Amino acid sequence: MQDAGGENVEEHLQEVDAQYKASLPKLMGEDQAHRDPSRWWFASAAFPMVAGTLGPVASAFSICALVRPWRQNYTKGADIKTATFIKDPAWLIAINAVQLAIALSSNLALLLNMTRRLRFSVAQPVTIVGWYLSSICLIALASTTAGPLRPENNDFIWSEAYFYGIYAAVLYFVVASLMVVTVWGSQQGHYAKDFMLTPSQRTLMLQTISFLIYLLIGALIFSNTEGWNYLDGVYWAAVTLFTVGFGDYYPTSTLGRALLFPYSLVGIISLGLVIGSIRTLMLERGKKRLDARMVEKLRHRVLSKMAKKGKDGILTPIRDANSDSPELSSSSGLTEFQRRQSEFELMRKIQKQATHRHRWIALAISTSTWLVLWLVGAKVFQECERQYQQLTYFDTFYMAYVSLTTIGYGDITPVSNAGKSFWVFWALLALPTMTVLISNAGDTIVKGIKDATDKVATVTILPSERGFKSEFKATFNALSHGKLFTEDIEESPPGIHGASQRHRYSSEENDDEGEQAQDQADTDAESANTGLIKQKQAKNARNEECHKRRVEGNAAEEDSGDCPDRAVRFDDSSTTSGKKGSNGRSKKMGNTDDEENPYDQNSNSTSQLPEMTRAVSIPRQDLPQSPMDPAEYHLTLIEEIGLVMQHLKSHPPRKYTFQEWAWYLRLIGEDESDAAKHRKPHAHLRSSKDELEGKERAKWSWVGSRSPLMSSQEEAEWILERLIETLTDELRGVKAARRKNEMKNQKSQQADTFMPGF
Repeated sequence: MQDAGGENVEEHLQEVDAQYKASLPKLMGEDQAHRDPSRWWFASAAFPMVAGTLGPVASAFSICALVRPWRQNYTKGADIKTATFIKDPAWLIAINAVQLAIALSSNLALLLNMTRRLRFSVAQPVTIVGWYLSSICLIALASTTAGPLRPENNDFIWSEAYFYGIYAAVLYFVVASLMVVTVWGSQQGHYAKDFMLTPSQRTLMLQTISFLIYLLIGALIFSNTEGWNYLDGVYWAAVTLFTVGFGDYYPTSTLGRALLFPYSLVGIISLGLVIGSIRTLMLERGKKRLDARMVEKLRHRVLSKMAKKGKDGILTPIRDANSDSPELSSSSGLTEFQRRQSEFELMRKIQKQATHRHRWIALAISTSTWLVLWLVGAKVFQECERQYQQLTYFDTFYMAYVSLTTIGYGDITPVSNAGKSFWVFWALLALPTMTVLISNAGDTIVKGIKDATDKVATVTILPSERGFKSEFKATFNALSHGKLFTEDIEESPPGIHGASQRHRYSSEENDDEGEQAQDQADTDAESANTGLIKQKQAKNARNEECHKRRVEGNAAEEDSGDCPDRAVRFDDSSTTSGKKGSNGRSKKMGNTDDEENPYDQNSNSTSQLPEMTRAVSIPRQDLPQSPMDPAEYHLTLIEEIGLVMQHLKSHPPRKYTFQEWAWYLRLIGEDESDAAKHRKPHAHLRSSKDELEGKERAKWSWVGSRSPLMSSQEEAEWILERLIETLTDELRGVKAARRKNEMKNQKSQQADTFMPGF
């Protein structure tokens, strides 16, 4: 069809539609993050986060190494607080100042790169080279001080500044090496030349810098107020803000005690923010990524084991007995819909097992790290205090424990320069580790104790809504591994949705609940605000009920008028008809020359409707198929989008049942009864390029690497994105069809005008 300018309108519309589809994310399997080895996630996200946290700590130690000389005169047996400083050479101070300036420039470059103010290719060389130079300078200065600058007599000791310089050199070398790995990974093409960090991860460096500046300024103020050595003030500030409170240093002046109130309050809150950010990033951000990788490994292991034992027949798509493809036929008696449900349940078991395993592995790692810091730290403290205090290993073991747990009795404290400086360095690592350990213990041990306590309560003094008898049977069914009371217990659907399902009560219980609900409603009606809240809750409950009826296909309940008649019917056989698009959806509106406006009320031909909307209902063998017109289909999409947006607020994230997934997949053009769209998952790991070639691109399995359950998105996010994409595509089709009809009418009118006699 040509317009007045000779342009083929139909070809133009098809080209625009193809360009739009190409710009959309693919329906299945484009999220391959779980395939990337965990080491590249560490290199792209964890390493920059660690460098952004420890880099400022190293600079703070460099400042401590600069502000005081590195040697002190000391007579054995005297009070170490009376030791006088030996002046450092001018060249040593100058080199120390230069390396500090270089280190601060490196930190600034990294910060600007994280905030995307400086390009990756410019910032990283500056950061890496600067940190390595600072580390080399400090090592050279420490070696020179211990060699050529060593006094001839032995009546001297190294000051706290000397040890802070060593700690700074070690940290600079470590963080520079981490950034080398990050840059190398980007050069190898494993990820983009940019930090894969969230806004919260980017601000962690700012929080760390702010806290360290606050600690150093507070140490300066209190050391002048109380007459302490500045580095002793740094030690006091760390003991105070970490809430250990040994009591070996404390303010005695009225001004110092008055300043303690605001200083400690703001400092403790700032430290809590930093530790909270570290905990969130390590446990939540890292957990999500590592969980996906662990699910991928366990999935591969399960599929390999099933293939070796010959039990992978359930993973092969099933067509009807008259299928032309023998490999897709089955004599097991299962339909494709039932097989897909078994596949889905297998994937849920893999996810559950992987999550359980990851929790215990995380607990083991954090516990091991904490024990190493505890045991090794105790040994270092013993060696540091050997010349000044005759402490046994058990004494320092005890001191390290009361420091880790922030008990801080103060009966044993470090007094040497090495001991006090090492305590500051050690505490900055140990206390966040302790926080992560407590969180991991809460997810495993504490959770297990809580669940066991709740279970005992439900079968004794606090029975749940199901009643004492049902809870008793469910408990013994679980303890006997499903051998007792198997027929008397109604299983809940998998995931969080199962926990929210309504139980079927007897008629007497329903009457009692109805009377209680009515009494509560009468009471709440006295307040207008409460009434509005209940209306909103009732609306949400009604939406959930409508969604449940659509999923379960309960046509009898839908006739009540509370919900639109848009039930989904599940079929145990393949019922998809019509041609599909390359991305798994049916053809959109406006693809034929004689197609009418889908919203035209005068159009009474169902053949004019797009195949998607003619087949969105999934028929069940005992129910007639109920077609859905385009307007009804689009309204269903809108309502489901609103419902899924409510699901996004669920915490923990909502997990959908297979029936719900089948409903949502059908809405976006995927039929769980259509074996032509399904494939058997591969037992071996394959590259995404090999797996996505040709016709195999549109096929997927629930336990395959392209399963929606393997996405890095939450399930509600994945579904919402596809529903919005589908609705947008459908409305574009409506617009194209309407435009097409308008142009047809316009050309028809032009023809009548030019040929009035005909």
